[in-house]
Amino acid sequence: MKFTKLMTSVAVAAGLFAGPAAADDMRIALVVKALGIGFFEAAAEGAEEAAKEIGGVEIIYTGPTDTTAEGQIEVINSLIAQKVDAIAVSANDTDALVPTLKKAMQRGITVVSWDSGVAEDGRQAHLNPSSNALIGNMIIKLAADHLPDGGEVAVLSATTTSTNQNIWIEEMNKVMGNYAGIEVVSTVYGDDLADKSYREATGLMQSHPELDAIIAPTSVGIVAAAQAVADAGKIGQVNVTGLGLPSEMAGAIESGASKSFAIWNPIDLGYSATMLAHQLATEAATAGPGAEISIGRMGTITLDDTNAAAMADPFVYDSSNIDDFKEIF
Repeated sequence: MKFTKLMTSVAVAAGLFAGPAAADDMRIALVVKALGIGFFEAAAEGAEEAAKEIGGVEIIYTGPTDTTAEGQIEVINSLIAQKVDAIAVSANDTDALVPTLKKAMQRGITVVSWDSGVAEDGRQAHLNPSSNALIGNMIIKLAADHLPDGGEVAVLSATTTSTNQNIWIEEMNKVMGNYAGIEVVSTVYGDDLADKSYREATGLMQSHPELDAIIAPTSVGIVAAAQAVADAGKIGQVNVTGLGLPSEMAGAIESGASKSFAIWNPIDLGYSATMLAHQLATEAATAGPGAEISIGRMGTITLDDTNAAAMADPFVYDSSNIDDFKEIF
């Protein structure tokens, strides 16, 4: 798939467009947490699929070079200057993006969040990849299923301000009583950087020698943690689980560093976010509690009281099915 990538530098951004969009084109910007992350690149493929299906839509795939709110704000300001029709953002911070996104909406730009949301004032609708409660339960269940007698688990998350990870961890904590003997001994943050996530995972094993599992609800952290476990010689002792991509976790499943993990299809998520943005930008649908909005081949979503909706349930990958998906995303 080919899609436009925008960097945070205004000088770079100005030169990225080969030419102006056709007069009848709608430009939808898919703003991700950071460039260079496989999950978001797969989401961009889904966005391109939706654009092709709709017709007359140009996808601008963009994001900062690191997972900061400041980087996303710079990107969004550039998009406002470009006068795009819609912005679909996976936020690095729940609240920090709101003033900039409000400015975008005041200038007639449709704004939706997806994957990692922004506060209600900063968007018209939000698309969760799944139900937050289902995800929170899933990530602890994946660890507990392999600890029938209980044990120590730790969480390796993204950033301290990542909306989705924080909500999933909260939901996980709500259901901890359902898993007898499971104790969460620490929560650390790798900032969705591979090297920092690796160091944090290594530190967890050093600080907690009886650690049984690392739960990483982030596609960057789970890969780094699996590598850290392998390098520490603790395969079979520490199980790495959470949310990851089949293409990136196939080796960890094969080695035994991970017994299972889960994820929704990021291609479907990018596709659905684009469909949602297009429906609102063309006024084919209006965001409001109870609104039913078509998202193409993914069916229909219903917005809740916060104008948010869930796309689908997470799916579990393990040695029985990883080969069927590892070449797809």
